[in-house]
Amino acid sequence: MKVVIFAGGRGTRISEESQLRPKPMIEIGGKPILWHIMKTYAYYGHTEFIICLGYKGWHIKEYFANYFLHNADMTVDLQHNSIEYHNNNAEPFKVTMIDTGLDTMTAGRLKRVLPYTNNEPFLLTYGDGLIDANINEVINFHQQTGKICTMTSIQAGSRFGVIKMDDKGIIESFQEKPKDSGSWINAGYFVLQPEIKNYLQGDMDDIMWEADPMTALAKDSEIAAYKHDGFWKCMDTLREKEELEAMWEKGAQWKCW
Repeated sequence: MKVVIFAGGRGTRISEESQLRPKPMIEIGGKPILWHIMKTYAYYGHTEFIICLGYKGWHIKEYFANYFLHNADMTVDLQHNSIEYHNNNAEPFKVTMIDTGLDTMTAGRLKRVLPYTNNEPFLLTYGDGLIDANINEVINFHQQTGKICTMTSIQAGSRFGVIKMDDKGIIESFQEKPKDSGSWINAGYFVLQPEIKNYLQGDMDDIMWEADPMTALAKDSEIAAYKHDGFWKCMDTLREKEELEAMWEKGAQWKCW
């Protein structure tokens, strides 16, 4: 399956980094987080990517157009105007990069790249979230449900400590930032059928994928949740970027390759 990746947002909540480059190009362990996401998909055999560009999209184009330059040793012969690459670390990626507009919302970006999915089922994710889910198990689950959309979901953890108290206000127990808050949230890894085009009619440029289209899918009982109880983390702030960097140094939970 082809993989569509949203990579056009401005990343304002991590502006310390995103003012210089698009958020998906912010590095974890010396590689863009976009590369980590693509490596996960490639491990499960999905190596064709459609990247929705927007803010500073030329950074992403330049990275993949000069992938050898970024990831291999090289000898430059100035006299003969030639370059010889050594220890080539190329990936088996086929990357289609589409300018979907500077301020287009996610539903509009998705609609603009639908022609490149060849009217076939495809995968969709954001350019800032890492997961250790088995992608092919998610696909199998999706096929069994027969729904138009499957969304990988995880249980939200609490940002704060949780207390349990009696009627008089006496604390009976305290748990520091419990992982299981009882709520399931969108982990951002989707499987979609071609029929998703029916939920992207008209001008979608000012519409979020997570709003009208997903609400309509839920209303029609055409969206299923694959419950993932493993690792997931979104890089939305500088603090989260630093946390992912620390995880990478200790042996990243999302690294399956």
